[in-house]
Amino acid sequence: MSRVTVVGAGTMGNGIAHVFAQHGWDTLLVDVSGPQLDKARETIGTNLDRQVRKGALTAEQKDATLGRLATSTVLDGAGQAELVVEAASEHPETKFRIFRDLDRSAPTGAILATNTSSIPITTIGAQTARAAQVIGMHFMNPVPLMPLVEVIRGVETSDQTAARTMEIARALGKTPVEVNDSPGFVSNRVLMPMINEAIFCVQEGVATPDAIDTVMKLGMNHPLGPLALADLIGLDVCLAILQVLHRDLGDDKYRPCPLLARMVAAGRLGKKSGRGFYDYRR
Repeated sequence: MSRVTVVGAGTMGNGIAHVFAQHGWDTLLVDVSGPQLDKARETIGTNLDRQVRKGALTAEQKDATLGRLATSTVLDGAGQAELVVEAASEHPETKFRIFRDLDRSAPTGAILATNTSSIPITTIGAQTARAAQVIGMHFMNPVPLMPLVEVIRGVETSDQTAARTMEIARALGKTPVEVNDSPGFVSNRVLMPMINEAIFCVQEGVATPDAIDTVMKLGMNHPLGPLALADLIGLDVCLAILQVLHRDLGDDKYRPCPLLARMVAAGRLGKKSGRGFYDYRR
């Protein structure tokens, strides 16, 4: 039986755990917060129910998926995993601490993957004594629906680690794309400047959020406008990614819009807080 530990039970972590458990992996979801784990398990159950209603899963498959999912507030269970996927908050020091802990607790042969949106894999791998087994496994939100996984190699990531990670992603029904280590990788290096520019348009009074999103949906054939997408991702996450891009690439074109920083400071983080560029409290 394949075993995976997912660290972090937020939006991305519960989605990643959902997909692994659904595809037959014994899955341990770890978070420091017991209530967050309860919320994650409830979210996974709700999403599985939706799949059953749509005919994508049977009720028996849903029950089997939940039966493969365990939760814990400590990392000790990582000692049984062949793969660990870290999906904690997008703060370098948090991720560095987790990887130092995982290096001690995970089996020597285990792959240590990170779902980071922008932090260099090489820097994360350097926190461990097994940099050859550290890799980026960047899932897209919502994880059960989105087919892409960016597989990011650090300087020391081995060919064996990369090949196994690509194989795992395909077995989960995903399409892996291998990219090299660089701030923001491909997805967020291209996406975040677009979101940031849309926020500048709001700040400067060029157009309303709804007007900007309508232009991008109807004119550029985007399924979701950049401001609605920012709300879905989390404005705090968008800000953190832009700060990494700005700092590590040293180019002012990545400078976060002041309006974005103000909204995050005010607690308007998007869908998860109930308010962002749109109001979700109704």
